[in-house]
Amino acid sequence: MNDDPGDATTPPAGARNGPAVSRQEFDALFERVRAWGRWEPAGRGAWNRVTAGHVRRAAALVRSGTVVPMARPWDTAPAPDNSRPALHYMSDLGDVEPPEPSAYKDFVGADYHGKGVSHLDALSHIAYRGRLYDGGAARELTGAGGARFGSVSALGTLVTKGVLLDLPAVLGSPWLEPGQAVHARDVVAAERALGVRIDEGDAVLLRVGRFRRRAELGAWDPGTASAGLHVDAVPLLAERGIALLGGDGDNDVRPSPVEGLHSPVHTLAIAAMGVPLLDNLDLEALSAACAGAGCHEFLLVVAPLNVPGGTGSPVNPVAVL
Repeated sequence: MNDDPGDATTPPAGARNGPAVSRQEFDALFERVRAWGRWEPAGRGAWNRVTAGHVRRAAALVRSGTVVPMARPWDTAPAPDNSRPALHYMSDLGDVEPPEPSAYKDFVGADYHGKGVSHLDALSHIAYRGRLYDGGAARELTGAGGARFGSVSALGTLVTKGVLLDLPAVLGSPWLEPGQAVHARDVVAAERALGVRIDEGDAVLLRVGRFRRRAELGAWDPGTASAGLHVDAVPLLAERGIALLGGDGDNDVRPSPVEGLHSPVHTLAIAAMGVPLLDNLDLEALSAACAGAGCHEFLLVVAPLNVPGGTGSPVNPVAVL
């Protein structure tokens, strides 16, 4: 762990993102964790793991009733990590309809798959070698009208146990530096240090401290350098049977350690395992709440927008401690 914050605008890239993984090794890993043909309906993927029993067990974790939302503020300002800013403008300033009562209305919109908006990636978001999760041809199942398989509307709402792997808290540092990989051994060490265990049907949230670093040092381009999971952590998560993976980055360490593949964790989680992803969560308040409660597991509610054909959705996940 490098405690030197470095230059906010040009973070160190790549020195600790390895070891490097060849495409042949990656393809073997893809086959190892692939879960095609396992669930019905297939478009919900690993969310099928979550039963009513999982929901009841997650509800039993609630002690104080503290509610912690995790969405970033709707970001309309261009920045190195927000190249496609969200839109927000007023469409009615009380001067469109009859005078009483006056009505005020606004419009919001976003090209949300990026680094600026907290969002959910559905199973139609990522294909590998032309195939979506469960093996369907991406070009046949997606088009100008959206996705006909694996859309966000097929997922519905997820209520399950959430587990926060707070790596900076474990390491005694404010954040992980951009370009630093989190390995399987780090996941196991974090479980041990935080007194949690990832079980079947759980949602795993990885905090690397991205937004604390951004608040203190300024924005940088996380597409070039970001802390996140190395692909060697994915088999462990597959063995544990997770239903959802999320983080305050986009889950992938960048630069990618896999030759010729820009988002290998996205590929393994979504296209191989059928596990949707949460990207760009603000986990700072959850980190503080978990530390205060002395507990890093909680009831988690994820309710994406019901967008037929959508490849994902802006979302505001909520933890209840």
